[in-house]
Amino acid sequence: MSLLIGAMTIGAILSLLALGVFVSFRVFDFPDITADGSITLGAAVAAMLLVAHVHPALATGIACVAGAVAGATTGVIHTRFGINRLLSGILVMTALYSVNLHVMGRSNVPLLAERTLATMAESAGTSIFGADRLQLIGWEISTRDVSVLILALLAAAVAGAILFVFFRTHLGTAMQAAGDNAQMIRALGVNVNAMIILGLALSNGMVALAGALLAQYQGFADVQMGIGMVVWGLASVIIGEALVGTRQLGFVITGAVMGSVLFRLLVAIALRGGLNPNDLKLITAVFVFVALVLPMMVSKAADARRGNRSAGRA
Repeated sequence: MSLLIGAMTIGAILSLLALGVFVSFRVFDFPDITADGSITLGAAVAAMLLVAHVHPALATGIACVAGAVAGATTGVIHTRFGINRLLSGILVMTALYSVNLHVMGRSNVPLLAERTLATMAESAGTSIFGADRLQLIGWEISTRDVSVLILALLAAAVAGAILFVFFRTHLGTAMQAAGDNAQMIRALGVNVNAMIILGLALSNGMVALAGALLAQYQGFADVQMGIGMVVWGLASVIIGEALVGTRQLGFVITGAVMGSVLFRLLVAIALRGGLNPNDLKLITAVFVFVALVLPMMVSKAADARRGNRSAGRA
């Protein structure tokens, strides 16, 4: 049961990453690799502020802002200097590796002795439930595990709701239109470049928020923790779209959160079943490849069947 709750907690935290990837990949069709660096940046900034005894909520908020600055930097490099979208993200991601090392001063910063949102949630849970251990469906589980899971789910729900409301505003609608048809929205007088920069800032701010929460949950920030996170976020978005079966905004946002939790549960089950942890990134990449290719193959097969039927009737 502890394994299940832990997997759901990490899945809920990384759903913020999935929402950030959704903004860059789905709204703007921007292959933003910056996320691999900004999730570590969020963890690094939050960790150093926590070590300096800054309030965990404030440290998390500042980490989110740092990620937004990283995303905006990618947007500026692309829009102002005409650098390819993919290369812009790679440049910033590469630079962030050194930035993260400078922020932390070393490759790993432990947080086990610091006050974090996870410890605050644990204290609140202990006060509410009145015990360090709980009985749930015949299983004995830690109050800390349950409390942090509730915190992670609340964070995912609030972030998803804010994102949904934002995209219903005039600014959010303009951002979506800039991603769908840049020429049309430019003809209406909207600054498309500004929309891209703002969108990437929003995306990476959410990614950095995921990194800050993940570091506080795991009890450390590590310079390597962002490797392959873009693929993880994309996998969550793809799973979510398959679950909800529609591209409507509210359902897609909900699906991204569900996809992240489900994907983490599948990973936990696979690891429990004997999967070599060294193969995890490889399996993730293969899964994303299949998820991207399979819908196109199904669509082509359906078109071929319709063509054969039309030829037969003729």
